[in-house]
Amino acid sequence: MKNIKPLIVLVAFLIALTLIIPAVLVLPFSSEKASGKLGEDLAKKPAAQETTSPSSDSAIDVAVFRTAKSAIEETPLEDYLVGVVAAEMPADFNEEALKAQALTARTYIVNRLLKNDTMGAPKGSQVTDTPQLHQAYIDDAQQRKNWGKDYDWKKKKIIEAVRSTSGQILTYNGEPINATFFSTSNGFTENSEDYWSGNIPYLRSVTSPWDKESPKFTNQKVITVKEFESRLGVKIGSSTALGKIVARTEGKRVAKVDFNGKVLSGKDIREKLDLKSSDFSWERKGGNIVITTRGYGHGVGMSQYGANGMAAEGKNYKDIVQYYYKGVEVTSAENMLATITAKK
Repeated sequence: MKNIKPLIVLVAFLIALTLIIPAVLVLPFSSEKASGKLGEDLAKKPAAQETTSPSSDSAIDVAVFRTAKSAIEETPLEDYLVGVVAAEMPADFNEEALKAQALTARTYIVNRLLKNDTMGAPKGSQVTDTPQLHQAYIDDAQQRKNWGKDYDWKKKKIIEAVRSTSGQILTYNGEPINATFFSTSNGFTENSEDYWSGNIPYLRSVTSPWDKESPKFTNQKVITVKEFESRLGVKIGSSTALGKIVARTEGKRVAKVDFNGKVLSGKDIREKLDLKSSDFSWERKGGNIVITTRGYGHGVGMSQYGANGMAAEGKNYKDIVQYYYKGVEVTSAENMLATITAKK
């Protein structure tokens, strides 16, 4: 009988314990009242907070030379990437295409920062905001102005694209690539050596049929015969023959044109006549020359409209970049980002 009382106490204690523990475990999760507003509260957060948590991109600042202001702005890497994607690709493009663009933008700037490459950037800056020299970039104020009433959803979409690829870059043999891109192809991309000097193994010509849906696929330009002769340094007189195309690139663009012994490259002609593409044809009409081009841009690397077309067919951003850049890997840049941080 003497052992019964302690036994009763022990049993009572165990029963109480089994009641208390579940209550304690549930307590943190039941502190919200069942108001039905939890989803509404989350939906009311600003666009920048409606995404995943900030990444390691935020630990690095980029010194951007703002051309219009002639001033340097220290910008967190994540904000810089958002500004590049916003400037370089329409926000209404497919999410996977925007992710591919974010990946190329991060690869470009990480490569530049790793090499401490400031070529073309004014003293004290690391990059400019112009595509003629580096990557296009617009800040939040410019985004608001450009997008107007669509600012919230466009900003949110681009932030998500940047954060979805956080800490990732494109590499070839372990090194960041030169992730070139352009608007619209003529149905094919170019080999690097067909437009620039040097054979780059991952910048190979591929078919890009999606570009035919681009509003920039064809373009016409009319210039006078006199201006044509002046810009190219040729004489055609009253002839209807404007030069003979003697070679084309693997990407089906004009490689060489022979003007009665003077040979010009398709790239030279494109640049001197300010054409949209080096895939061109022309026709003389009286004192004018009508030039028709297919595609928009240099044609090397990733086609933006091609990327959007691939995404519309269900391809993800990794599929896209590995199609346009041959033999590359999507790699973690954490160690490279840490190296950049350590240099500061």
